[in-house]
Amino acid sequence: MTLDDIRALIIDMDGVLWEGERPMPGLVEFFDTLRARRIRFVLATNNASHTPDQYLAKLARMGVQAERDQVIGSGLATALYLKRHAPAGAKIFAIGEDGVRQALLEQGFRLAELYEDDADYVVCGLDRGLSWDKLATATLNIRAGAIFIGTNPDNSFPTERGLTHGNGAILAALEAATGVRPIIIGKPEPIMYQLAMERLQVPPSETVALGDRLDTDILGAVRAEIRSILVLSGISSRAQIAGLDYAPTWVMEDIREVTAAISAGGKPVQAA
Repeated sequence: MTLDDIRALIIDMDGVLWEGERPMPGLVEFFDTLRARRIRFVLATNNASHTPDQYLAKLARMGVQAERDQVIGSGLATALYLKRHAPAGAKIFAIGEDGVRQALLEQGFRLAELYEDDADYVVCGLDRGLSWDKLATATLNIRAGAIFIGTNPDNSFPTERGLTHGNGAILAALEAATGVRPIIIGKPEPIMYQLAMERLQVPPSETVALGDRLDTDILGAVRAEIRSILVLSGISSRAQIAGLDYAPTWVMEDIREVTAAISAGGKPVQAA
């Protein structure tokens, strides 16, 4: 199999492009190669904590330039999903950081304050300022009938210090408290990949997902019916593939190997 027919990549960030504030080796060369080969890309992350502008600033600090419409976080994906499905101006109680709150405000939604219990929706994303009061307000609203939305289901989160808890752990606490399962917007649901492909304007047959997690990035690609590359620089390992009923199209060590494979053009690349 070769990578010579790829016209677009949908690229995860945490564990693929960086660990916390530490860029992965070969980051600048990776993006230089994409541009040289005229491969379009969208950066699509389940991390809902940052806004597109904050991600652009982080990339710039690491020597990479990108455009705002090339970045989709699960917070933005959630706001865009609700824009299509929720009543205009609906009231939302949001657990989350700038990437969730700003996206919802930009789409015209009203944000409920602590202990207001008349929200139409509860949206929960990664929140490093999580408190008892936020969890209590979310619980009260969900029990009162608010629709429960999770930006993403990741149970763990890679940092430069190692793995810590992700948004899935917060969702599990709220589900335990309310008995209500959230509607998930981020990967492995196909919604984010579909939004990315709308922006790329490239057929699914010529689009490939690049990620480090089998249970989100790769399963999401399978559900979106696109090919995928698993890199081993983040969460998942090659050994874990054997126990699954799905698999990535290719497995590579990191973005340096992806860069080399793209640069090789029509030369065969080993499949997973």
